[in-house]
Amino acid sequence: MPSMVVIATTVVPTHLRGALSRWTSEVVPGIFVGSVSARVRDELWHAVTQVVGDGAAILVYPAATEQGYAIRTAGTRRRTPVDFDGLTLIRMTAAPQVKKTQTPS
Repeated sequence: MPSMVVIATTVVPTHLRGALSRWTSEVVPGIFVGSVSARVRDELWHAVTQVVGDGAAILVYPAATEQGYAIRTAGTRRRTPVDFDGLTLIRMTAAPQVKKTQTPS
C-alpha cells in the first residue's frame, strides 16, 4: 500500500534530482514529496545513499512509532536524529569553525 514520503536534499547531483522526480514531485528545490510503496521508497533511498557524495539528504516516512514517522539520513549534516526512549529527537552539532586569515600590518 502506498504511503507518503518526503525526501529533502542539499547539494546533490542533478541526475539524482531527475531520478527522484520520476516517482515524486519536487515541490520546492530539493524537497520531494510522493506516495510510493515501501519497496519503491527503499529503492529510491538506496539510490540517494549511493550518490549523495558531499551533499546531504533526509527521508521521512510513516512508521509504527509513537510519533507516527521514521527518519533516515545520508551525507554530512549538522542535525542528526537520535533515539531517546523511543522518540526521535534531533541533535545539533557545533558549526565548523572557520579559520580567520591574518591580514598583514
